[in-house]
Amino acid sequence: MGLGPTVWRRLFGAIVLGVALLMLIIGETVLKGRMNDVAFVAYWLVCFIFTALAIVVAFRDVKAVQNEVRSEQRTLMESALKDIESEARNRQQQAKRNGKGRGDAY
Repeated sequence: MGLGPTVWRRLFGAIVLGVALLMLIIGETVLKGRMNDVAFVAYWLVCFIFTALAIVVAFRDVKAVQNEVRSEQRTLMESALKDIESEARNRQQQAKRNGKGRGDAY
């Protein structure tokens, strides 16, 4: 059994966010004051890129969930309308069988 695209997307987002968080913690504790200017800028640029990538993955996940919900709502609405139409037809047929459908007076 394979993992679906939603699981892969969320796993990737969690990994990217975890890397960004780990870089933040290491950068603020272990590496603070130990890097020269170029390494400092490069390190935080990479951390920023991981953070931005996590945000992009999160927005794509939200969009995918919205599309999935919209599709499920459409399917549910179509199913409900079919059920209502079927029930209306059954009631009409039942009324005809009971003699109410021929225009008889009370």
